[in-house]
Amino acid sequence: MSDASFPPPEGIAHIYRGPVMHARLKPFGHRFSYRVASFLVDLGSLDRIGSLSPLISHNRFNLFSIHDRDLGAADGTPPARHAEQLLARAGLAPSEGGRTLLLTYPRILGYVFNPLSIYWHYDRSGTLRAMIYEVRNTFGERHTYVAPVAAGEMGPEGLKQARDKLFHVSPFLGMDLRYNFRLRPPGETVAIRILETDSVGPVLAATFFGRRHVLTSSALLETFLALPFLTMKIVGAIHWEALKLWLKGARYHRRPTRPAPASFGEHRPATDGMSLGRIRTLP
Repeated sequence: MSDASFPPPEGIAHIYRGPVMHARLKPFGHRFSYRVASFLVDLGSLDRIGSLSPLISHNRFNLFSIHDRDLGAADGTPPARHAEQLLARAGLAPSEGGRTLLLTYPRILGYVFNPLSIYWHYDRSGTLRAMIYEVRNTFGERHTYVAPVAAGEMGPEGLKQARDKLFHVSPFLGMDLRYNFRLRPPGETVAIRILETDSVGPVLAATFFGRRHVLTSSALLETFLALPFLTMKIVGAIHWEALKLWLKGARYHRRPTRPAPASFGEHRPATDGMSLGRIRTLP
């Protein structure tokens, strides 16, 4: 199905500002929310991001910067090439005139931690063909879920995908879980909802709803003044919320053996039917 109602935004880069929310649903409730700013970058033009403002750079220190070694293989391979290699392994040949957009946190004054970076791959007609979900944990490990868009996954509200959990993220969540992704592709807004479920039902909900701002010097300054220590705040919040979960008696799960760097799981229908329209009102 064509996703003509969700055309990708034009341009090299954009800023999406808005709230991130996490809600633990069982065996007890635990919820937190804070504001963040994610950057959407066209990987084919990443080396030109510095032309948008003297406050942002590619592969060098600045107020904001994006470095190849923070993404993908983490060895300095350009993320566009890394994404192309992953998509080829998933059976998707490069599309002439296609685009891959990356939604991620930038470095701020040289520091970054990205729990989740999301790649959106479009063909030349602007149809969304594949997703790449790049997950990191605080142990310095990462795993990538490669998910071509299958028939029936794109609908009027956006994209619905699901993958079995293969990578250890939180020590207070086990591995016998499934990720149910609900995504409204980036345009004037972007909406992401991930519901982790076990064999009984929902365990954890995480959402992000962001509004688009053109990446300019004034927008970068506004973002920095509003969220000056964003990337440090993310790491601090992860450990602070983990402490609160531990004090509430959350069960600790030992870190399992790390899986292969990337997975190319078979498509299975998502089991959760919650609407993206509720993304801002989840418990």
